[in-house]
Amino acid sequence: MAYKYSPRRQSSQRQPAPNKNGQSSVTCGYQAQIGGSWRNVTILWNKNLMSNSLTISVDDAESNHHHTCKIDIKPWHFWAKRGYKSFEVDGDQIEAYWDLRSAKFTGSPEPCTDYYVALVSDEEVVLLLGDYSNKAYKRIKARPALIDAILVYKKEHVYGKKSFLTRAKLDNKNREHDIIVESSTSGPRDPEMWISIDGIVLINIKNLQWKFRGNETILINQQPVQVYWDVYAWLFCDPGSNYGLFIFKPVGLDPDCDKDDKSSTHSGVLGDGSECSGESKYYSTLGYSRAPQYCLLLYCWKIE
Repeated sequence: MAYKYSPRRQSSQRQPAPNKNGQSSVTCGYQAQIGGSWRNVTILWNKNLMSNSLTISVDDAESNHHHTCKIDIKPWHFWAKRGYKSFEVDGDQIEAYWDLRSAKFTGSPEPCTDYYVALVSDEEVVLLLGDYSNKAYKRIKARPALIDAILVYKKEHVYGKKSFLTRAKLDNKNREHDIIVESSTSGPRDPEMWISIDGIVLINIKNLQWKFRGNETILINQQPVQVYWDVYAWLFCDPGSNYGLFIFKPVGLDPDCDKDDKSSTHSGVLGDGSECSGESKYYSTLGYSRAPQYCLLLYCWKIE
């Protein structure tokens, strides 16, 4: 039986409400083969003033339960940055290994280089993150999985006054791009917004008070990417009470799919904007009949 991936289920059960004092977070959702079944694996990176944390969650195949392994990464505990934990999912033993002792961060709670995080099941590395793969395999002594894990979505909460920065893969070149969202929502001029990829402004929205929701298609290395935005809260809500939402969805990365995939339309993707509280809705009914299409969800919280 096909096991369905549901972002709504993920967000309702395991996504903590963002800390309005500025606790940033990055959530990456994967599908991985564990114990002969496709399962949702969620990697959550959190950052506050005192420390970072990493939470790994794996769903049951036949229920709404998930099994969680949390790792606190305290700056003064060097030993805690390298370790091993095991937990059980549906009778399958899962082993988590990590080495973050040399990890480099660039403002995001997710490290960018010099680290690894690995999940092992049945002596197979079913999920491997980071660029220290050789060190990971040397330590773990397990074989690579026959089927690679699939990155389904990346969700990030960022905080700023006028500028918001993240990095994400958006094309089939398999490298990350610098994404910057900038805005001018106060002062004598009309509200305006810019979205830049790798230093090039690809979207410029003027008269933002009338165009606070919308979408455009841009090209990155000849790869179409659909960009959706909803910044109603920036203009009409109290500062810091809610976020601007941006969704970046590459089109046609799966060669078996039509470039304009009508089967995965964004029903209610940006919500109705009638209130300044509650999350915008993003639903999906993607199953395992084909590889799911990846999307980036960026939540930009304005602070004073």
